[in-house]
Amino acid sequence: MKNHKPILLVEDDRVDAMTVTRALKEINVTNTLAHVENGEEALAYLSDDTKENPCIILLDLNMPRMNGIEFLNIVKKDDAVKNIPVIVLTTSKDEGDRLESFNLSVAGYMVKPVDYLQFVEIMKTIQAYWSLSEMPFD
Repeated sequence: MKNHKPILLVEDDRVDAMTVTRALKEINVTNTLAHVENGEEALAYLSDDTKENPCIILLDLNMPRMNGIEFLNIVKKDDAVKNIPVIVLTTSKDEGDRLESFNLSVAGYMVKPVDYLQFVEIMKTIQAYWSLSEMPFD
């Protein structure tokens, strides 16, 4: 990413979290990766004044305790963090999930491919877009 703010990964599956970490390293993204396992932990991270707000949030939808949609319903009403771009990275191909995510102002919705090389391509696309985007809080 073009700045050095952390990337927040909200993902309960350890294998998927390791895949994201590996893909980001492979495409030479140098931002630190902060990993939390559900929406509640993500809200706690974002409200912690000792932590820098992330440049982007990579969000799974299907998680225990607080899922991605519940997280979005809260975070997009919070003036302090609502402009942080959120990319949904999920296994859900459900049209309702996609529609609800975009209604809650996500910047993108990506279905996680099973193939690792395809996953790396998705991460390259995300990285390229955010390297070129002009964000309101830069």
